[in-house]
Amino acid sequence: MTILQEDAITRSLQLSENYSWHDAESGATIVVSQPRIDPNLWTEYLAGAERSYHKYGVDAALDWDEIADGSATALFFAAIDASGKVVGGVRAKEPYDDAEESHAVVEWAGQPGLDTVRKMIGDRIPFGLSEMKTAWVSDDPGTSRELTTTLARTAMHTMALLDIQFIMATAAAHVLDRWRSSGGVVVSRVPATPYPDERYRTKIMFWDRRTYANHAQPKQVAKIVTEAAYLAPVTSGLRPVPAAIAGVGR
Repeated sequence: MTILQEDAITRSLQLSENYSWHDAESGATIVVSQPRIDPNLWTEYLAGAERSYHKYGVDAALDWDEIADGSATALFFAAIDASGKVVGGVRAKEPYDDAEESHAVVEWAGQPGLDTVRKMIGDRIPFGLSEMKTAWVSDDPGTSRELTTTLARTAMHTMALLDIQFIMATAAAHVLDRWRSSGGVVVSRVPATPYPDERYRTKIMFWDRRTYANHAQPKQVAKIVTEAAYLAPVTSGLRPVPAAIAGVGR
């Protein structure tokens, strides 16, 4: 993999207010915020995550000791339906300083590919790397698929807001296509891990802020650009992000 050499200084994001936009396909309003400025919304988002993970018997995948107070969360996205109910969301962790901070190290513990996972994370940290965690959507069959596709775009918005080059995530195989629709690249050389239990085959994926458009669906790229305008008050003045740079590796 080739990564453009550029000094990256990650900043601690301090929002003064939340930002939002309406997503026509899912019918939801997407709100980006931080636990300290929206504690009630944060609580609703966490409650929804707890219900969703419990329903599928994967409570062990939620580390409540880390999550609850919001201190390890740089920002979060909540999807709110027309009635005002939180129907999905995802959070981004503070940019990493060490590969051991990533939960992926736990997920691949004792499994083939752990050393590769560590190295891939460590190689990206100097350029700015955050991880998307605790993603969930309601089980409404009419909107869940669309909402997952919508939340996949938050990876690019997170990189812009935190002014970093990379996002990573781990996801079960059955949702990979929707998450990589926004430009995430699944690492094929790392074998799937049976996490959180044997029912699942979890893979690792990365988004590159410079080259995501090479891998994203054109419709997703267009929506990312449109939604980015709502975040301009925060992201203006940061490093420009070309849609793609030929030759930058995966």
